[in-house]
Amino acid sequence: MRIIMKFGGTSVGDGQRIKRAAELVQSHAAQGHAIIVAVSAMSGVTDALINAAQRAAQGDGQGYLAGTRTLIEIHLGALQDAVNDSAARAALREQIERRLDGLLDLCASIHVLGELTPRALDTIASFGERLVVPIFAQSLRECGARAEPIEATELIVTDDMFTQADPLLDATREKSRARLVPLLDAGVIPVVTGFIGATRQGIITTLGRGGSDYTATILGDALDADQVWIWTDVNGVMTADPRVVPTAQTIDEISYAEAAELSYFGAKVIHPKTIAPVAAREIPVRILNTFNPSHPGTRIVRAPNDRRTVKAITTIRQQSLVTVEGRGMQGVPGVAAKVFSAVAREGISVLMISQSSSEQNICFVIEAKATPRAIAALEKEFELERLRHNIDRIGAQEPVVIVAVVGAGLKNTPGIAAKVFGALGERGLNILSIAQGSSEYNLSLVVAESDADNAVRAIHEKFL
Repeated sequence: MRIIMKFGGTSVGDGQRIKRAAELVQSHAAQGHAIIVAVSAMSGVTDALINAAQRAAQGDGQGYLAGTRTLIEIHLGALQDAVNDSAARAALREQIERRLDGLLDLCASIHVLGELTPRALDTIASFGERLVVPIFAQSLRECGARAEPIEATELIVTDDMFTQADPLLDATREKSRARLVPLLDAGVIPVVTGFIGATRQGIITTLGRGGSDYTATILGDALDADQVWIWTDVNGVMTADPRVVPTAQTIDEISYAEAAELSYFGAKVIHPKTIAPVAAREIPVRILNTFNPSHPGTRIVRAPNDRRTVKAITTIRQQSLVTVEGRGMQGVPGVAAKVFSAVAREGISVLMISQSSSEQNICFVIEAKATPRAIAALEKEFELERLRHNIDRIGAQEPVVIVAVVGAGLKNTPGIAAKVFGALGERGLNILSIAQGSSEYNLSLVVAESDADNAVRAIHEKFL
């Protein structure tokens, strides 16, 4: 069986964890499976890299120097614990120091220019994966495997949307198969940097935060893998956040559509774009726990055996509910277009939309930190309408939370909304806005942040 295994940042958070992950890979390779490994940066490293770059752009020379010294300590400490061979350790130490010297040079250039471009940010953010992958590959060799570290810039071809690049799947398939299939045929385990790719011109890009999951499924698609395994620090996808709902359970199986909804609506287990490459080819994805590998985790498949109406309740926090309302909006074409065009020009993503049937009110949810820009853009867009009193109010309520009730069974089961609203009503919780897409895989509610945890517990208790 050909398996793509992805290890997240907590799974490779220090040298001992890298060794444990390498042992897991080797144990499955010894069973005759052909394995490709995709590895995230060590926990916290990508944030530290971005922080160093931002400090450099702000003129804080001491800040980025201190950040880089910390990164050296983290990786040399991991190297010491993960690699026993002294010659290999010395060579890797030299490689780490050389790469971090390159990082210092980049930060120094940004410091002089006082500007951090998306392209430069991608180059700096890519260092985490590029530093840890050689350590992982050597640790795997010391477990008895043949392994080769590979930078995904050799495999994954993307567009030039820096910091949020999309893969060009046909070109990626061609390059990945040419580079990796001969290694697999020779019994070698490729260890690939997650999160990163490169344009057709070879310029480093990143796939967005958490994008190592995406790397795994892109490679799964390119290599016609039998399965993709995502190793993380929880026992699969849960029915709710166990910190909020202590009785939350692992979901045995969910569909691709349900997994996509959960990832979009705040579930941290998988990256939002992860599912697309494997769903078309019906490649199963397993979510597994590095620290409890005997747990079966969650399988993501086309048609799960689990037929429960509601599979999970999740949340997106730190949001703002923006409202545009006025009696003069009724029957006037193009108002909604103007609202969302104004917001789009500010580069603000809208997570949820609701409009009254009277057309006198449009409300939508955005990240709370974008609220001032959104309000300013809307005030400017509707300046004339405000003077004519066609638009009476443009305002926002924050902080609010989107609570999403997710499950394929919502589509054909009457009374789900009534049951949800009843659960909240029994606890005296107020709903600010409601939306349900035509796919009917989720029912989304907006509640005040102070009510969010109680809302999740009430709905979970009613359904799960």
